[in-house]
Amino acid sequence: MAPTPHLAPRLYIATRKGLLTAERKPGAGSAVTPWVLTGASFLGDEVSTILPDPRDGNLYAALRLGHYGVKLHRSTDRGTTWTECATPGYPPRPAAADTRRRRARQGDPDESPWTLLQIWSLEAGGPDEPGVLWAGDLPGGLHRSDDGGESWELCRGLWDRPERTEWFGGGYKHPGLHSICVDPRDARRLKVAVSCGGIWATDDGGESWRLSAHGMHAPYMPPRLRDEPNVQDPHRLVQCLSEPEVFWCQHHSGLYRSTDGAVTWQEIEDAPPSSFGFAMAVHPRDPDVAWRVPATSDACRLPVDGRVVVPRTRDGGASWTLLSEGLPRRHAYHLTLRHALEVDTTGESPTGDRLALASNIGGLWITEDGGECWHEISRDLPPINAVRFG
Repeated sequence: MAPTPHLAPRLYIATRKGLLTAERKPGAGSAVTPWVLTGASFLGDEVSTILPDPRDGNLYAALRLGHYGVKLHRSTDRGTTWTECATPGYPPRPAAADTRRRRARQGDPDESPWTLLQIWSLEAGGPDEPGVLWAGDLPGGLHRSDDGGESWELCRGLWDRPERTEWFGGGYKHPGLHSICVDPRDARRLKVAVSCGGIWATDDGGESWRLSAHGMHAPYMPPRLRDEPNVQDPHRLVQCLSEPEVFWCQHHSGLYRSTDGAVTWQEIEDAPPSSFGFAMAVHPRDPDVAWRVPATSDACRLPVDGRVVVPRTRDGGASWTLLSEGLPRRHAYHLTLRHALEVDTTGESPTGDRLALASNIGGLWITEDGGECWHEISRDLPPINAVRFG
């Protein structure tokens, strides 16, 4: 595979009304916002997620078009032109499960639709797997493409697990697979997170799977099911690139960290100003450094005391610094969704200093110093689903 030429960094912003791009202003001084909006695609259409493929420079955008269904597009020129790809799909539901009454009569509790409702996550395969892509969706399926999105195959090793029939929606009506972590040492090893279906791991490229949410707790379940790995609601799962045994997870009911490859999880009990939230990011070279964006609670999905803060830890969660310079400090109503906090991992030696933060009411900020100071790009954008550097 030919190396991708060096290009200026870009931020891709997936919104409810299109895909926007932002670029860094050359020579911008400290008093000037260093990033500006520079382009747009698919205006008026919802873009649910995006993937700038670091291996070949291709850019993928997943669209949710209501009556017209789900579409996937690919660009080979950084978003100037687009070509429609194939979309992940499902085989026909087995005849024995055609209706709820028949399923109940025959002991089949699967009530999930066998159809694509939304592409919620897109990730590239390993550097030695050109063309391999992974897609996670609502209603909880994982799909693999070996040809850059020209065709897709449902990962039946996960979809056919009997535990899947116990999954349920966390916010949406149906379960959703929203986080995919490909091990940088061995692309056959993946971890995926499902709301609400726990965390799952494979070591053989998706042929076989095991639950990997042991140590997590779900207070929203009856006491006998509180510690059951298959009913956990991980909101976001991220993996440290330099030390892939370390994972961080923002859970519906708290914050967790694993240092043994997600085999076991330890809850971080002191997580000010709140342990509730959706977004999570980890430093690409320091597994003890992580960022999150809390909300008040499940029942009050707003910043604590109306102030947007980004807590950062540098000691594995033992302590947190609340970073807010440049962010709204009064009467703020921003909520950051799962994929709307992103650390820049582009380049051969990412510093972990550059992050983007976005909200569901159109706020967008960027930092170049690990969160010490945030620069506002806009507060007038459509609701933002995801941001990615490329």
